[in-house]
Order: sequence, then C-alpha cells, then structure tokens
Amino acid sequence: MAQLPTCLRALPVRWSGALLGGVLLLGAVTAQAQQHLTSYVDPMIGTGGHGHVFLGANVPFGAVQLGPQNIFKGWDWCSGYHYSDSLLTGFSHTHLSGTGCSDLGDVLIMPYTGAVKTDKGQQKAPHLGYLSRFSHRRETARPGYYAVTLDDYGIRAELTSSARVGFHRYTFPAGAKEAHVIVDLKEGVDDKATATYIEQIDPQTFVGYRFSKGWASDQRLYFAIKSSVPVPQFAVYDEAQKLVGKTGKGLAIKGVFSFAKAPATLQLKVGISPVSAQNALANIQAEIPGWDFAQVQQAADAQWNRELGKVAIQTKDTVARRIFYTSMYHALFAPALFNDANGDYRGTDKKVYAKAPFANYTTFSLWDTYRAEQSLFTLAQPERVNDMMQSMLAIQRQQGKLPIWHLTGSETNTMVGYSAVPALAEAYLKGTPGLDGPQVLAAMKASSTRDDQGMQYIKAKGFIPADKEGESVAKALEYAIDDWSIAQVAKRLGRTDDYKTYSARALYYKKYFDPRTRFMRGLTSDGKFQLPFDPIQSIHRQNNYTEGNAWQYTWLVPHDVPGLIGLFGSDAAFVQKLDSLFVVKGDLGESASPDISGLIGMYAHGNEPSHATTYLYAYAGQQWKTAEKVRQVLREMYRAQPDGISGNEDCGQMSAWYILSSLGFYPVSPSSGAYVLGSPVVDKATIRLPKGKTFVIDVQNNGPQNLYIQSAVLNGKAYANSYLLHRDIVAGGTLQLTMGPQPNRAFGAAAANRPLEVYK
Repeated sequence: MAQLPTCLRALPVRWSGALLGGVLLLGAVTAQAQQHLTSYVDPMIGTGGHGHVFLGANVPFGAVQLGPQNIFKGWDWCSGYHYSDSLLTGFSHTHLSGTGCSDLGDVLIMPYTGAVKTDKGQQKAPHLGYLSRFSHRRETARPGYYAVTLDDYGIRAELTSSARVGFHRYTFPAGAKEAHVIVDLKEGVDDKATATYIEQIDPQTFVGYRFSKGWASDQRLYFAIKSSVPVPQFAVYDEAQKLVGKTGKGLAIKGVFSFAKAPATLQLKVGISPVSAQNALANIQAEIPGWDFAQVQQAADAQWNRELGKVAIQTKDTVARRIFYTSMYHALFAPALFNDANGDYRGTDKKVYAKAPFANYTTFSLWDTYRAEQSLFTLAQPERVNDMMQSMLAIQRQQGKLPIWHLTGSETNTMVGYSAVPALAEAYLKGTPGLDGPQVLAAMKASSTRDDQGMQYIKAKGFIPADKEGESVAKALEYAIDDWSIAQVAKRLGRTDDYKTYSARALYYKKYFDPRTRFMRGLTSDGKFQLPFDPIQSIHRQNNYTEGNAWQYTWLVPHDVPGLIGLFGSDAAFVQKLDSLFVVKGDLGESASPDISGLIGMYAHGNEPSHATTYLYAYAGQQWKTAEKVRQVLREMYRAQPDGISGNEDCGQMSAWYILSSLGFYPVSPSSGAYVLGSPVVDKATIRLPKGKTFVIDVQNNGPQNLYIQSAVLNGKAYANSYLLHRDIVAGGTLQLTMGPQPNRAFGAAAANRPLEVYK
C-alpha cells in the first residue's frame, strides 16, 4: 500500500480562548491535549479491505459524521467510501462505521462548475454527472477534519464539524465562471428515499428533510443549511425535472445553488435533527454560530485530544502507537448522539420526547460491542455510560424490548441474542450512577421472555431445535450469556427466584455440547444431534451458527468457562482442543460468510464471537499461551494500512479489542467485573479515571520477544492472579508487569489464581 504522509502529519494548532457555545465549550486545555495525540491518528486505517470504516469529519460520539461518498458498489462500501475508489459523488452528513450492512448517507452536497447537472453520474461515465475524480495524493484526513481536491473542477473541499453541525468550506479555482452546489436528497448509501423536501427561507437559509428506508425501515432526518454568502439563484428539481418556485417535495428532490461567477470561497453550515428543521437551525446557532472554520476545526481537534488522552500510552513501537490511537479514535464514533442541543429527540415509537434529562444515543451495534467496547467505556468514558444505558431503557419502554441493533430511532433486529442485557448488567454491576436496579432488571426480563427468535423454544423445551429455527446454536449460546448477566443483577438485588431461574437458563448451553466430537452442535426437535455435521462448513449446511462455524462457536461460553472446561473433562483436554483451533485448516466453502476473516487456523479474529477465545487458556492455568496468541493477533491482524483491520470494524469493537489487549487485559465476561491478563504491547499506560484518579500499567523489560509475564505487582504487593478486577482498576493504583522471552508457566497456574474465581 502507498504511504499516507499527509494524513499522518501533525496539524499546528494555536489554542483559541474563544468559545463556540453549546457543546463546543471545552474548558481548559489538558496536558494530554497539548501533546496533540491526534497527530498519531491515521483515519485511513480500515478504509480499505473489509474494514468498512467511516472517513471524514466528526467529533466523539457526534450525530454528524460528515464525509466523502463514492458510488455504492456493494458490501465494501457500507460506510459510503472505500480506499480503492477514485470517484466522489459528494459529502453526506451521516454514515456508519465498520458495519456489515449499509445505510445513511443523508443530505449529500457537492460543489461543481460548468453546466447544471442533477444526476451524480455513472462509474464508467463520470462526465455524465456532477461527480468528480479524486486522488489520495490530494486528500487529507485528521480527527475532526477532511479535505480533498475535486480534480474535475479544481475545487478544494474542506470539512469539519461539531456534534450536530457539519461545516463545509469550498475554495473555487481562480477565474472559475459558472459554479453550482447541489443538495441531493435522493442519494444515500444503499437506501431509498421515501420523502424529500427542501425550501429556501431567505438568500442564505435553506431547510428540509430526508425520510428514507434501508437497513433501518423508518428514518427521519431534518436539516438546515446556512450559506456564508447570499445564493443568487436557487432552483429545485424532482430528479431531472425543474420545479416552479423555491420549494419542492417528492421522492428525489434536489436543490441547486448557482453562481454566475464562482465565489473565491463558499462556506456552508448544515445542522441536522431527528425532530424538526427548526431544531436543526437551533443546533447551528447553539454549536457553530459564527463563520470561523479554523476555530471550529481546532475545537474538534481539541475534543479528540481530550478523549484520546483518557488513555495515555508510552511505547517505543511507533507503529503500535499509531494503531492504538487510531483504534481509540474509531472506538468513539458510536453510539452516536440522536438528539438536539435542547435535549429533544425522536423515539423508536416515532414520538418526540422534549428536553430529555439524558443524552439520547443511537447506533447500538450491541452483538459486537457488548464483548469489549462497552467495557472500554466503563473505564475511559464513564461519564457517558449512564446516558447510553438510559437510551437503551427508553428504547425498551418505546418498543417493548431492549435494543437489538438500533439505528436512527429504528430497530433493525439484526444479529442474535438480546445483547443490550450484558451491556446494561455490566454498567449496573460496576456501579454506574443513575441506574435504577429494579428498572434495569425489569427491562432485561421483558427482553428475555418474548416468544420470537427461538425464545419460545427455550421456554418450552430448554433448547432451540435446529429443524425449527435458523442459527439455533448461535442464538442459544448468546441467550445463555445474556441470562447469566440477568442472574447477576438479580443476585445483586436479592431477587432469589429470578437468580435461580436465569442461572439455570444460563447453563442450557451444555445441551449443545457433543462429548463425542467435542463441538457445540445443533439439536433436532427430538433432542438428538443434527446430521450430517461438518464443523468447518456447517455454517451453510445447517445454518446453526451466525457468521461462523462449530470451530468458532464451541468456545462461546464466556460466562461459565469452568463449566465448559468440565464438559471437556479436564484442563488438558480443553487446552488440547483449544490448541487445535489455531492450527486446523479446511475449506470454508463458497457459501461461507465473508465475516469469517482474520483466520489463524479456524480462529477468526475478523468476527466478534472469537474475540475472547485467546484468553481462555488462562482459565486452564496456562496464561502464557494466552500471551502467545494475543501477541500473534495484535501483530498479524492489525496493521497501519488502509486494509489494516482483519474484518468489519463493527462500530468500535475491533478497535476496543486492540486497545484493551494492548494494555494487557480483556473482559472475557464483562458482567463478571474481571479482566483476564494477556500480553501488553505498551511500555506504560495511564488510564485517567474520575475524581483525578489514575490506574497505571507499568511494563518492565517489554519488547517483541519478551511477550510472557514473569511476575506482577499490584500497588506494591506481589500479585499472582492472571486477572484484574474492575474495582481495583477504578480505585486507582499501579500494576507493574515484568516481561521475559520464556514462559513463566507458574504465573496464574494455581487454581486459586485463575479467573475461575470470579464465577463463585
């Protein structure tokens, strides 16, 4: 891959004391921000291959994700942009990052010169539309800033943003004659507009909406546009038909700003809202009332520096540092705000909730993110966790169940399990302020007692028949994880009956374990293992697994690893089978899911069900093997290249795995409050906790060859456990790890020092 010097260059910043109002009030610049951690971020990582990562200008957890858009050409364009492309259709204000499904791309805006064109054009005939060719050589990306030269027009386009407002700056070539800017409300990222509207309010103000149907079935986005100069001519088109007047409503409405002579510079502020165009205008006034593009860009940069600085690392490995801070950057894209500056938001029931007492979020990729990203938030974003959980509880009240995969106020019902449960349980059990335990338990139970997605069979038979329900094994294993989490909340609340019920349901996973083949297998209605059986290709033969096969799903029991070891009969048998996972080879078949990626043997790091697997050796007393496998994954599955992520980034989960594993630990069972030790890449890390506390990981004698923990010291005392407890981290202190080139097989080997203890 070509090197990307422009996107890696540090941006000189003069910190301004001026305040932009609203969410741009940043207070004093921290020491970490002054180090300018954004210079270590490479936004191009993950934009190639199957990473599907968003590229553009946003702030942490911002509703606006303003970035370039290509012509949609399939799965690898889920974010709207792919590094392999060379054509841009414009810049849209909402995107997904790292997902396996495509959507959004709302309010596409494109500047161009020459005759009026209202169609974007075609890949093989770009001259037929307003799109433009571009080159990575003239493309710059930094946190909170994106710029590119539109080669067909010589226009330099620059983007920055606040939480709810996108800010465009277009510099036209000297002497350019006729110039236009199109607001194309038909176009999105593989979704279909169902209602579009634009209206000119005054020479510099435009409002409208784009309703659409895609992965999320009922999306409603309102917008307002403010121009830095009066627009001399404004025309409205429905597809290619010019309409009379300054307003238009239809399925393919497009507004065109026209200038007989191109202005030297044109700036646009675009506010978005889930509620109304009036709120979108108010968001502009609250967040970016002025026209100082550089100031807004610096404010976005400062926000990123502040959030990146919550985990400060030291390492001699400059590539690892780049990947680490890029991962931190990617992990803070989602969930995304889905409310207005005044607190208004639109619920899943499509009702407007005015001035909500919490910040409402959407884009909950929970099947992915419950495994590690939510744990990262409890450490590095604890002040946001309550709002995220309140958003989930509000969704449950509005739709009758906790979010499955929630997007723009709509439930997509994508993926298996009720994966909001472990996220909620983890937040509550870790003591997140503002969460009401009985309310949390009631919401969990409501999601776990439905009669869909195989749960009707769980309640009636204690298992899901493979001949009655697709993805039966995957669903059952995820439900067991979820139910164990419910049991822990019930236990904390003293609800003995619920604790017993859900503890029993959490053990249903054992019914799927075949002691003869030592795999998790599908069961038919009569309780027998389904035939034929192929542990490699069974994804498409029986469809018992979700984006995986029996080799990967056999280990998906993070809530009861001791019980899983017991099914194998001994530590030795468990380890032998786990060793085999990383060496076995086989043909996945033509129908295999493309999500089975990042393979080491049959271990698939590119897909989330595998993410805890490397850490399971510690439960059998062989933490040193966890260290080996974790280092291998860190080394082979993450690279500082556009195609440097081994699978879909999935709204930050792939990044969260890298971040926590680089620090030296991972939450195998997030609701347990424990993290299993692996093999840190960093030499030192400081997690900045609330109330001025810090937790420091001090790694002695670290290096590529010194991957094994020789000894550990926690707060000055020898520490023999192969796991850390969340309560010890958030209390503040120092963990010192001494590394070496040979395994210390005694470290964490004794039964009392294994993570087994956290299940008691």
